[in-house]
Amino acid sequence: MFVVTADQRDSRTSPDLVPEALRAVQAVAGPGLALPPERTAGDEVQVAVAEADALLAIVLDLTRGGRWSVGVGVGTVESPLPASVRAGRGDAFVNARDAVDRAKKAATRLAITAPEGGEDAEALVRLIVELRDRRTAEGWEVYDLLAEGITQREAAARLGITEGAVSMRVKSAGLRTEEAAAPALARVLARLDATAVPD
Repeated sequence: MFVVTADQRDSRTSPDLVPEALRAVQAVAGPGLALPPERTAGDEVQVAVAEADALLAIVLDLTRGGRWSVGVGVGTVESPLPASVRAGRGDAFVNARDAVDRAKKAATRLAITAPEGGEDAEALVRLIVELRDRRTAEGWEVYDLLAEGITQREAAARLGITEGAVSMRVKSAGLRTEEAAAPALARVLARLDATAVPD
C-alpha cells in the first residue's frame, strides 16, 4: 500500500492550505483511496492509497505550485484498516515519514521510500515534476483546458488564439510527454507496491 504524507511549505507565513489539499486529494484520487485524507498535524495531510494511478494523480496535484513537500511511503499496513488514517500503522506509514523528511530538502519537493526500488521510482517521478515545474502560466492554462476533455481547437476558441498557438503551447509545456509517461509511471509504482508485499 501507499501512504502519502504532505507537509505545507512556509506554513508559518502562508494561509492554511490543508482544507484545500484535502478536497483536492479526494477529487483527483477518487475510488483509488484506501483511507480518506486527513489533517494529521497542524500543517500536514496524510492519506492511504490503494491504487498506483491514484497515487500519481495525488503526487502531481500536490507538487504543482511548490506549496507542499510530498513523501510517499510504500510497504505493508496493519489490517484491518482503521477508520482513520491517523490510527494507521505499518511500514508504509514509517516510510512516508522518512520520505516527507527527505522531500523537504529536495528541489522537486518529492521523495519515495520503499523496501526496495524506491530510488528508481523516485527518480522517474521527479523527472515529471521537474518538467511540470518548468511549465509557464500559458502552458498550465492549456493543460487545464485539455484536462476538461475538450479538443485543442475548442481550447483555441476559448482562449481566443489560433490552433497553431495552442499546439505550440502544448509542445513547449511537454503535455504530450507527460501524457505518455503517466501510465508508465503508474505501472512502475504498481510494481513497487507489489514488491513490498511479503510472500
